[in-house]
Amino acid sequence: MIPAQSERTVRDVRAVVVGAGFSGIGAAVRLREAGCDDVLVLEKGTHLGGTWRENTYPGCACDVPSTLYSYSFTPDAAWSRVFAGQQEILAYLRATAERYRLGDVLRCGVQVLGARWDGAAGRWLLETSDGPYSAAVLVLATGPWHVPRRLEVPGIEDFDGPVFHSARWDHSVDLTGRRVTVVGGGASAVQIVPAVAARAATVNLVQRTPQWVLPKPDLPVPAALNRLADRVPGARGALRAGQYALQEGFGYAFRHPQAARLLEAGARAHLRLAVPDVRLRRQLTPDYRLGCKRLLTSSTFYPALSQPHVRLHPTAVSAVRGNEVVGADGTTVPTDVLVEATGFRVGELPLATTLYGTNGRTLDEAWGGAPQAYLGTTVSGFPNLFLLLGPNLLGGSTSAITVLEAQLTYLVAALAHLDRGGHRALNVRPDAQAAHNTAVQEALATTVYNTGGCTSYYFTSTGRNAFAWPWSTGRLVRRLSRFDADAYTSDAPDRRLPLPAQARPQPGDRTTAANAEQP
Repeated sequence: MIPAQSERTVRDVRAVVVGAGFSGIGAAVRLREAGCDDVLVLEKGTHLGGTWRENTYPGCACDVPSTLYSYSFTPDAAWSRVFAGQQEILAYLRATAERYRLGDVLRCGVQVLGARWDGAAGRWLLETSDGPYSAAVLVLATGPWHVPRRLEVPGIEDFDGPVFHSARWDHSVDLTGRRVTVVGGGASAVQIVPAVAARAATVNLVQRTPQWVLPKPDLPVPAALNRLADRVPGARGALRAGQYALQEGFGYAFRHPQAARLLEAGARAHLRLAVPDVRLRRQLTPDYRLGCKRLLTSSTFYPALSQPHVRLHPTAVSAVRGNEVVGADGTTVPTDVLVEATGFRVGELPLATTLYGTNGRTLDEAWGGAPQAYLGTTVSGFPNLFLLLGPNLLGGSTSAITVLEAQLTYLVAALAHLDRGGHRALNVRPDAQAAHNTAVQEALATTVYNTGGCTSYYFTSTGRNAFAWPWSTGRLVRRLSRFDADAYTSDAPDRRLPLPAQARPQPGDRTTAANAEQP
């Protein structure tokens, strides 16, 4: 339980945002634009960036086109490539924080330990590593790619050499001339294998399940093209719209599994052209529908696997013995450096076990192993709590930033509704939440996510798809474009005067990037 706060000084603010990645930075910008300057962003790391701060492995890059993987309110980044790398994306986030003067509201090095709803006060009481806070509104921007999924097999704690997760890359380890084993087959493994193959003596990829991989047109963007886009009105918007339409084409195929066969034909052709070895091609060919798992893109992964010092082991890991990784098929792989490219515990919200709602239950207890929310954003029994990139909002084709910005529109509208009515609390009705989630699960039943014949992180241990949105992104944006007050209950009007609106921050008001990252 969260300790009592009566004997300590409680810092009181209108809104607390937890996390300073894409979601937290976007929330802070939009809230301040809407007139809420009384907001704090609490970030446990030493600086902002979220998953793009944590993931620094070789080859780390986005698999969504850069123009679409950026804020619509800051679209003028001169991206150097069609698909930006980790360092460039992190630099973009830092520049955005500087541009919108977020150094005024960002507190790094502060970990939120838990929170509980105080119904009498109509506020969230937070316990943090920096002491207690109180907030009328709590926004969780911790993201679904937060908790690394570690390799749990006998003997791994006694591995005779460096072992680390892709999201905790140990840059002190020199891979030159070493025998490197990468475990996993998702997006990080597809990027890591080609990047380390140029240095390592051998690279062994232990991959239980093959993935569908489409070619990735990761071309450099000439500086002249960026200058032209800046000068021609509407050019960047048109490019963004075109890329959005392309991504939605993939989404249509995922919602209509028969259409996915066309994409599979393209993926098979890509594999056939890149991998001449028939046996290796067979090992790399999935036996499930494309889109059932997260779709991967790479033009370097297959060529890397075809190199003589790179080998694929199509098996699970059963154990580690000394400096050998043992496969479930009995193979042993001599290893100097072991890399866990095993992804994240998607859906495991870091604060779910210490966040208490109206009935004294935690969010984790309320979910019972199957996260759900109304429009992926609010949860019944947890007033004034907003989840960013919450349950059943994403998919295999959608840019997370498009979803995020739709949610931020909804968040701002919800706060405006609170102010207009003079209320202190909004709580989504249980029946509204249940009806929405019933419709979501019924719609998912015919998508490739549910019918594709694979297991994926889209599903919880209870067998519920708690990740994917079953309709178009356009429908999601429309649903979140207005706040539907009828789906909520409100408390009695708060007779206290609302906070005065603040001036909108101007992009020209600049601070240093260093200030934007200091606690």
